[in-house]
Amino acid sequence: MIFASVATETAIGAILAHSLTIAGTRWAKGRVLDATDVATARDAGVDRLTVARLSPDDIGEDKAAAALAAALAGPGVTALAPTHGRVNLAADVDGVCCCDAAMVAAVNSIDEAVTLATLAPGARVARGDIIATIKIIPYAVTSAALNAAIAAAEPIAVAGFRPLAVTLLQTRLPGVSTKMLQKTARVTRDRIERLGGRLDEAAPCAHDTAALADAITAATGDMLLIAGASATVDRGDVIPAALVAAGGHVERLGMPVDPGNLLCLGRLSAMPVVGLPGCARSPKRNGFDIVIESLFAGLPVTSGSIAAMGAGGLLPEAERPQPRAGSAEAPATTGAIVLAAGRSSRMGGAHKLLEDWQGKPLVAHVVDAIAAAELPPPIVVLGARADDVRAALAGRAVQFVVAEDYADGLAHSLRAGLIAVPENWDAALVCLGDMPRVDPALLKALAAAPGDVAVPTLASKRGNPVRWGRAHFAALMALGGDVGGKALLAGLAIPPNEVPASDDGIFDDIDTPDALAALRARPPIATQTPR
Repeated sequence: MIFASVATETAIGAILAHSLTIAGTRWAKGRVLDATDVATARDAGVDRLTVARLSPDDIGEDKAAAALAAALAGPGVTALAPTHGRVNLAADVDGVCCCDAAMVAAVNSIDEAVTLATLAPGARVARGDIIATIKIIPYAVTSAALNAAIAAAEPIAVAGFRPLAVTLLQTRLPGVSTKMLQKTARVTRDRIERLGGRLDEAAPCAHDTAALADAITAATGDMLLIAGASATVDRGDVIPAALVAAGGHVERLGMPVDPGNLLCLGRLSAMPVVGLPGCARSPKRNGFDIVIESLFAGLPVTSGSIAAMGAGGLLPEAERPQPRAGSAEAPATTGAIVLAAGRSSRMGGAHKLLEDWQGKPLVAHVVDAIAAAELPPPIVVLGARADDVRAALAGRAVQFVVAEDYADGLAHSLRAGLIAVPENWDAALVCLGDMPRVDPALLKALAAAPGDVAVPTLASKRGNPVRWGRAHFAALMALGGDVGGKALLAGLAIPPNEVPASDDGIFDDIDTPDALAALRARPPIATQTPR
């Protein structure tokens, strides 16, 4: 190709190299100049033009890009129309991008005039997404360079997701709440349905090798997911041992992806079995997503393929529930958010937070405990029966905020509270309004605990409230539906600081008339007086 500045009268048939405005009209670069164009330019006082002319052996940019695209567009991929030397490859289906990085490098090594850029191998894509782009840099490329690039090209494909039937099996230990099981099922169902699959829940079983082996043997479907009550850290642990006892085998324990290290992959006959890492209880993207996306796309997932995930396995900060670095010190200022927006739909018409216990509404006990702990006036998030909750807390030092979308779930109330957090708070205790036995001494201890996150425990079981450092507010506000902050705990890179509780008030959940009756049947305790 000849690229040069030439006398305007000699430019007929050449390609305009740079955009120009001639006689008030913009001429785009790439314009093939004809006799009228040359006359117009000359009359406008333009005596020279920078142009390109193709040599006999040259292939024009659009034709060259289209030819290379035809060699690269594999199954599940469509090559779009060429424009200005560029052809985009688009996904025809939802699935996983399949391309060979070495092949891409080989194509790009042929000639600087030919470029190929793709998504990362294994990237999840939706139908219509651009997965690759071919760009011819000059206005033409030699036929030799194009032919060499085509020879080096291998098809780029999108492996489409299949409508698999997936079974979720959860194990239980003493202290594992029904709410936790329900949240895990809900998050997992969302994941599976977004891939076009169907999730069936098996009955939970004990976190015991023999019991789990029996449940694995009885499982049906195309894939089995096991959410263990305790993390899997050894091949002799419950999930891998139960899989082997059921007649299956363990392909890989652990993966070089973070979050997601503690994943267990195996098979029972032809059925893939995945032991979920703890972070899979969170909706945030983690290594579990990478594995099931490949399985849904029908791609082989082996110990070797998992080992190869280490390059790029440190998932971007935006996908991690917290930053890698945590504070070893306690937050300077901790306040409290009281979630009091719920509809009390399981109380049979009554509003649980307004129910009397020991002479005052349940929600007042929580606010008074916060005051007794000498924390700043709390943020109380209102929703259902907002005026009645305000009245129940009349005279107390609180800041009210209203979650207009409270009916959409707990996460929306939490978001409203976090938005209202004063700038001088370094952390927030997320308190539930139906925990009237919360201990002020425990609230003080949680506020003073080192680290970014602190959670109360009793007999190795975690309860509420949980203290979250400001670094986690964005991840908390990104939650949706009826998912609370506890959904993020399993995915934390640095485990939360566990603060011992003196009683089981951290497990209170006064959601039903029976739970309220059980509370009232307890022996009286000393009430908290606000300061």
